[in-house]
Amino acid sequence: MSNVRFIGLDVHAETVAVAVAEPDGEVRSMGVIPNRSESIRKLVKKLGPAEQLRVCYEAGPTGYVVYWELTALGVKCEVVAPTLVPVKAGDRVKTDRRDALKLARSYRAGDLTPVWVPDAAHEALRDLVRAREAAKKDQLRARHRLGKFLLRHGRRPSTTMNSWTQTHLTWVKTVHFEHAAQEATLLDYLHEVEHMADRIERLERAIDDAVRTAPERMRAVIEALQALRGIAQVSAVTIVAEVGELSRFPKPRQLMGYSGAVASEDSSGGRIRRGGITKTGNAHLRRVVIEAAWAYRYRPAVGAALRKRQVSVSQDVKEIAWKAQHRLHARYRHLTARGKCKQETVTAVGRELLGFIWAIGVQVEAHGRGAQSVAA
Repeated sequence: MSNVRFIGLDVHAETVAVAVAEPDGEVRSMGVIPNRSESIRKLVKKLGPAEQLRVCYEAGPTGYVVYWELTALGVKCEVVAPTLVPVKAGDRVKTDRRDALKLARSYRAGDLTPVWVPDAAHEALRDLVRAREAAKKDQLRARHRLGKFLLRHGRRPSTTMNSWTQTHLTWVKTVHFEHAAQEATLLDYLHEVEHMADRIERLERAIDDAVRTAPERMRAVIEALQALRGIAQVSAVTIVAEVGELSRFPKPRQLMGYSGAVASEDSSGGRIRRGGITKTGNAHLRRVVIEAAWAYRYRPAVGAALRKRQVSVSQDVKEIAWKAQHRLHARYRHLTARGKCKQETVTAVGRELLGFIWAIGVQVEAHGRGAQSVAA
């Protein structure tokens, strides 16, 4: 379409800077509008027929509200990855107006990379699992504060016990200090640790409820992914919430790239130099997968917990999960024998684990055979 207008938006909490790349080549600023639904409707009406507009803006803290408002008006909109927007060498001036102009110009040239925009069900689930992840981080900080406070004052249990078990917390409650200020500090730190534990338990119950009420297609993938060793319900929910439909990736390598777990490379001519992982991807997905990869340092086996998770999945999914155990454990042993450190080895295993996650997700989404009841 020769009359398509490409629009770049620099979206902030209260304002939106607008720029337009015209069909004849001109790129001009349209000024700044309030970040309100009525202002966006007026902008679309002013710029022309909705079917002739192509709008983009960078992913950021404002989420996808503008995206949903524009698509509801019939405008094609894409949210682009901010780290992949081209930047001119030596450009040291950054303003909202210039950012909008750059987006419009790059969008018309096809130089921008769109990100996946979750639907309402995936976004709700993602908000919940990210809230739990934040609670886990807060719990770790609370435990560190209490543990370092006790260590600083030489308070140690008389017998060996694992930290943060019920036995350990019972012992902490028997600790007392001579000064009232230190006693108040101890009680505050202990209360925060217990509060964090209650918060995580509450969020995990909410995740259980969310899975039971999730769309059947999504629920089938969550159940099927739990057939893999190291992936229980919270990990499976996180993967589905962060990735969406796994079949949107034509190849597993693209899913690996999406996670940022692929090796960086700096090659020129005959020289090939590869470095650490890029980390230019979804950090939440990468964290969950690498945590799960630690389970593959053990020999292939189906324990009681894993067997229970596999009860409702099809034989095809079980076979993929069993193949993953053999393949990934062998990979772990091979890399360890070569002298790789454990963290590098587990990262490599996690990257390959994404291939098996992709295989299970694609099969379930295509054939609906995640659960035995569906297969029947």
